[in-house]
Amino acid sequence: MLLRETLPRRLVAEGAGTALLLATIVGSGIMAERLSAGNSALALLCNSTATGAMLVVLIAVFSPISGAHLNPAVTLAFFIRREIAPRGAGAYVLAQLAGAVLGTWLAHVMFGEQVLQISTVARTGWALRLSEVIAAFGLVLTIFGTLRWRAEMVPVTVGLYIASAYWFTASTSFANPAVTIARSLTDTFAGIEPIAVPGFILAQVLGALAAAAFSGWLFAAVAEGVATGKRREAETAPR
Repeated sequence: MLLRETLPRRLVAEGAGTALLLATIVGSGIMAERLSAGNSALALLCNSTATGAMLVVLIAVFSPISGAHLNPAVTLAFFIRREIAPRGAGAYVLAQLAGAVLGTWLAHVMFGEQVLQISTVARTGWALRLSEVIAAFGLVLTIFGTLRWRAEMVPVTVGLYIASAYWFTASTSFANPAVTIARSLTDTFAGIEPIAVPGFILAQVLGALAAAAFSGWLFAAVAEGVATGKRREAETAPR
């Protein structure tokens, strides 16, 4: 249940949540790279497990306050569905971006890295951009589908989705414009070179918009079918 919090409290929740998310993504990437002895698969497993687990925690903690979007693409999808006002949506995105950058810098400090960095990790090509369309589409569909049927399960389903999407998408499922921008500021395991950022963000926005439209149609159709079935049962029931 979303509490009736003031906008400042909601923005703090979005900023703090996104900061902790990025600290987890970048920090676990650094730790995994240091301990995996060059085994990229093991490093990715550690990185994806930590990220998925942290998402479960963050969404459970912050969703009653702000909805725990932690992602401009998710905020955009809620805006398209008219579930957040324009002013609130814009403020959410700014808070998410600020939190993401802060979280990245905090990870650098914790691991003794230089705070200010620019990534040189190449992530280019149409296959990776297509992966981001699919990653964002699946994420938003997971959120709206779970909200429709089992709202209390959103933290778990989102965490599981992202942990698995790290592996089934060629891009390792950024699925989040704030995450993408912040990861361009770390030249570590989680990084992405700045030149690839616009393509990733465009793909994420397209995926989120497609999922918002698809889920709106799909779940409305299912709900209408259930309602029609109940009416027919009522009409044919013996009196």
